[in-house]
Amino acid sequence: MYEWDFAPVLSESGLLLAGFRNTLILTATALTGGLAVGLLLALARLSHRRLLSLPADLIIEVFRTTPPLVQLFWFYFGLPIILSVEMTPFLAAALTFTIQSGAFFAEIFRAGIVSIEKGQWEAARVIGMTHSQLMRRIILPQAVKRMFPSMMERSIELMKTTTLVATVSYADLLYEANELAQKTFRPLEVYTVVALIYFISISFISFLAARLERRFARSGEMTR
Repeated sequence: MYEWDFAPVLSESGLLLAGFRNTLILTATALTGGLAVGLLLALARLSHRRLLSLPADLIIEVFRTTPPLVQLFWFYFGLPIILSVEMTPFLAAALTFTIQSGAFFAEIFRAGIVSIEKGQWEAARVIGMTHSQLMRRIILPQAVKRMFPSMMERSIELMKTTTLVATVSYADLLYEANELAQKTFRPLEVYTVVALIYFISISFISFLAARLERRFARSGEMTR
């Protein structure tokens, strides 16, 4: 029978906490950048100008249909060769997951924008609103409420996908867990603790997201 012993793992918990902090930093960076990139790609894809819509289509399809690990390796190993630039593990990971999540957010933004009734677009144009005013004041505030569940689901998926950065030696939670497992010879205990950390943090995020979603639903009912 296997005898569980978490004492060696708990005594080195500082390593896991440092790795979890790096995971949160990377996730927050990629999420913030991904939302901005996603909005720009969505607007470009909806544009009637082919010079904008075609490149946006290409970026979205490439990053949605290729494995994120391959993308990460390409940015980390390939980009320095092509552009003769220095690429750190964090920078490669941030670029990869920012663009990759942006490609998915773009489709979420696009679906939310086109779901707004045509009457609201026409009414805003009748009163003389510019396209930017229309998007900022009328369309996006409503679309965000409709997109919120999908956006939160994608954000959680992003946090789990960041575990791939251990392959390029970025000191995230999984990387530190691998180091600790080799140090303590207690891989089952180490990865059990890692699973619990992800379970608790993602469950907490899901709880907050559900509360916000209910609040959006109530505010939508009040404005009807």
